[in-house]
Amino acid sequence: MDDLKVGNVVKGTVTGIQNYGIFVKLNDEYSGLIHISEITEKYVKDVNKYASIGEKIFVEINSIDEKKKTCILTVKGLNYRIVDNPKIKESVRGFTPLKQHLPEWINEKLKEWKEV
Repeated sequence: MDDLKVGNVVKGTVTGIQNYGIFVKLNDEYSGLIHISEITEKYVKDVNKYASIGEKIFVEINSIDEKKKTCILTVKGLNYRIVDNPKIKESVRGFTPLKQHLPEWINEKLKEWKEV
C-alpha cells in the first residue's frame, strides 16, 4: 500500500472493460476504475480501443476508499501503455515534467547571465 497514494502513478492490470470505463487491479488488495471521462480529453466512443483485458498499464490515483479497497483512477495526460523495448524511454507523464520545470530553468539561467 506504500505506493498507493493520491497523485502517485502506479502499474496495474486491466481486469474488465465496460462502456463507462476500465477496471484495473492494482495489487492483491486494491482495484480501481478509470471512468470514461478520465481516459482522454477527447470524446471516447469505444472504451475497448484504449485498453485490453490482461494489459498492464500505468494509472494515476485520484482518490482511495480504504474501507472498500478501491481507487478512482485516471490515465489523462499519461503515456499509460507499457511498451516492451521502446527505442525512446519517455516517462509515464510524458514530457509534462519538462514543461513544468522550463520556466524555473529559464529564470536560473537569466540570473546566471546577469551575474556575469
